[in-house]
This record gives sequence, structure tokens and C-alpha cells, in this order.
Amino acid sequence: MTATRANGRHRFEAGTFTPAPGRGRVGRMLLTHARTETALTLRHGEQILLTLLIPVALLLGLSLLDVVPVPDGTGSRVDWVAPRILALAVMSSAFTGQAIALGFDRRYGVLKRLAATALPRWLLVAGKLVAALVVVTLQVVVLGGIAAALGWTPSASGVGAAVLLLVLGTVSFGALGVLLGGALRAEAVLALANVVWFVLLLAGGIVVAADALPGVLGAVVPYLPSGALAGGLHAALGEGTLSWPAVAVLAVWAAAATALATRTTKLT
Repeated sequence: MTATRANGRHRFEAGTFTPAPGRGRVGRMLLTHARTETALTLRHGEQILLTLLIPVALLLGLSLLDVVPVPDGTGSRVDWVAPRILALAVMSSAFTGQAIALGFDRRYGVLKRLAATALPRWLLVAGKLVAALVVVTLQVVVLGGIAAALGWTPSASGVGAAVLLLVLGTVSFGALGVLLGGALRAEAVLALANVVWFVLLLAGGIVVAADALPGVLGAVVPYLPSGALAGGLHAALGEGTLSWPAVAVLAVWAAAATALATRTTKLT
């Protein structure tokens, strides 16, 4: 083994070490990290309950039972319920699931160890968001299939708008999940993430439409990410139109949460 001296530093000849050490390509690192995060999510029983089983149960219950009022002129119950359950699925996986997972990753030192590798910090977050998009895609396939079996007929002209809203919703809720899970202790994240999930489910424009909520609450809900996503998906898949206010609200939430999370996220 020989070394040459250049600029005051020892450098070994190419091929001295096999395999050659060094940082991998960004795309490959992102793919590997996202694949790992996706596998961990799909293996976790509590995550499956939150991201799939509960939305399926609510889809069946709200579509078959007269539990919540459905506005006139919206077609069948499942036509009104299905887009809102898709919004709930995005919130469950991208926000609640990501926040809890990140909180406990910090508690057990996983995030600190990952940060010590060649993975840049932005790629740690990007990998989680890509994993969330994969999980959301699986949710849409399963929930959409069940809704179609119940008689749901989404507007074909609104599919593109729905895809845009689902991506924006995933990024928005994912950034909020990182913001919550990266700033508080794991126990606090677990409690607060579930509380926020229930509050947004019942009073965030998902189960109950914004115009059916009382007073100021009904006026505020369209500016929440849950209300914007649920209303936007209903407009896209029910009426075939793209709600630009919903797009703007989700984009603002995503940008603000991402900017704040980069400053407050802790490794431990």
C-alpha cells in the first residue's frame, strides 16, 4: 500500500480500497431511505390501524348509515363521504403517523444516528415525505376500490386536480408532522397528535362540512389544511373542478410548516 503526498495531505492511489468508500448518489440514498421508511410503516400494526383500518371503517359506516347529514344535491352518501375519507387518510398517514414515528425515532436515538451518516438532513425529511406519498397511494387504491364497490362514481375530469391536491395535502400534513414530532418529547407528540387528529376529524371540515359548522368555526375551517383538502377533493372528484383557494391554503401551510420545522426540529 502506497500513499502520495499532495498539498500537505496523504492520498492513496485509486483502487487501494475495495469497495471504494464515499457518499452515494442523492437519488439512490433517497430511494433507499424512502423504501425503508415505507416498509417500517407497513409493518407497524398501530400505523396500519391508523392509516387504513379506521378510514375503511369510517368509509363503510358513514356511507351505509345515516350518521351525519349530507348536503342536498351531492348525489349519494358515498359520493359525499369518499373524498372526505381520502382527506382523512392523508392526514392520518402524513401527519399523525409521521409525527409519532419521528418523535419516537428521536427518543431512541435513531434520528441522531442517521444524521451521523452520509444522509443530509434535508434528505431525512424528504425520505419520510416520499414514504408518506407511497402510503397515501396505497390508501387511495384501497379506499377508492371500496368506495367504488359501494357505488361511488368520481368525476373523471377531476382526477388530475385530485392528484395535485393529494400531493399538496401530503406535503402539507407531512411538514406539520415533522414540525410536531421534531420539537416535542415522544409522549407529548403521541398525545397531541392523536388529539389534533380527533379534533380535525370532527371539527376540521372532514366528517362535517364547513358550512354545517356553527359561527366562526365554519368560517375558519376552509383555511385549515383538513378543511381545504376535504373541500378541494370533493370539488375535484364530485364536480370535476379544481379549487384554487384549496390549493393556495395547502401550499401556504406546507411552506410555513417546512420553514418552521427546519428551525425547530431536534435530533434528540
